[in-house]
Amino acid sequence: MSNHLTKLKLTSAIAGFVLSAGGVAAQELTYMCSSDGTECTTAREIFDRFEAENPGVTIKIDEVPYKAILESLPVQLAAGTGPDMAKVTDLGGLSQYYLDLTPYVDAQYWEDSFGGTLDWYRSGPDDTGIYGLHSQLTITGAYINKTLFDQAGIEVPGADASWDDWAEATRAVAEATDTDFPMAMDRSGHRIAGPAISFGAALFDDSGEAILVDDGFTGYVQKFVDWHNDGTMARDVWAGAGGSSYQDASQEFINGELVYYYSGSWQVAKMDDNIGDLFDWVVVGSPCGEGGCSGMPGGAGIVGFSGTEHPELVAKAIDYLAQEENYAEMTAKTKNIPAHLGVAASGVEYAGATEGAANALNAWGAQVGKVSPVAFKYQGYKNNRAMFNITVERVTQAIVGELSVEEAMERAKEDLAVALAEAE
Repeated sequence: MSNHLTKLKLTSAIAGFVLSAGGVAAQELTYMCSSDGTECTTAREIFDRFEAENPGVTIKIDEVPYKAILESLPVQLAAGTGPDMAKVTDLGGLSQYYLDLTPYVDAQYWEDSFGGTLDWYRSGPDDTGIYGLHSQLTITGAYINKTLFDQAGIEVPGADASWDDWAEATRAVAEATDTDFPMAMDRSGHRIAGPAISFGAALFDDSGEAILVDDGFTGYVQKFVDWHNDGTMARDVWAGAGGSSYQDASQEFINGELVYYYSGSWQVAKMDDNIGDLFDWVVVGSPCGEGGCSGMPGGAGIVGFSGTEHPELVAKAIDYLAQEENYAEMTAKTKNIPAHLGVAASGVEYAGATEGAANALNAWGAQVGKVSPVAFKYQGYKNNRAMFNITVERVTQAIVGELSVEEAMERAKEDLAVALAEAE
């Protein structure tokens, strides 16, 4: 009996030694990821190499719908049950949970490589930490079904066309080709922001305080609501959901049911994979107004969370993705616009991309220079998620007739005052 116990203790001691050897052995990280195309599978391929270079380390990828990132992840983080890492889009809104990577990475490399996008993850102007790898630089704007324009014999509006020009043209195309919907826009406060800015919305007052509603913003919302009521916009995308929940119209566009789809550059991989040779699709950017022809910049980034039990390992994993060769691979395979300045300067060879996808990515790159300074400021504003959610809820109420546009805008002002007070 004694001899048997001695053997058990010895076995346990050896097992414990093996598990602890090397400092990082038998450690598992969880990465919550959503994908517009191949983001999660591409991360898996690169993390496989990371695991091979770090024996005993496992990175588990938890692929979830984008809605889960928006709605479930903040709840998990607040409860202390979040993952070690995640791909996020609410860059400033979740900053209180981020792990500062600075002690574990070459800070100068990150500053030189990612420049201004680092600010989007920081809590304010005095914060100099490094928190997020901007994996997808995106810009909002529109896709059109060019084949439908050709079939209708209607000319595609030019680069300086207004929203009214596009509404008129897409209505004519839809009628001529018996297509279900002329236009649609993702149900998102981020998505409607660029058009509102182009319409003259300032979003901030002269002292830099958020206001959301002004004449320019209200003017675009009125037009947007009218288009939902007269059939120009696919009504169910916005009116078919409640609260601030997200809804896109990518499937309607892919199915050929939609002439004009206002979404963003992250949809290229999905369009490339799912449309094939069904029809010709083209990126046309954002319509113009007195505020310019602006979309919204943004995208997604990979962050670690301060609640992790393995901060150094999390930083090491994210830093691995940030290295130029790995980042270039990630950008090419996911068909995204690079935020890494070195990769952007060298150019990206989009392996396997069709001619249409390559043209689309170049077209999106050309749109970045048209983005308004207001849009960049809005994207970096720490309370923008509250403003996005308020926009969706109140605009939807105006669309479905619960409130007039004037009433919806008054409620939006009141909502913002409450949200800012709570944030303070």
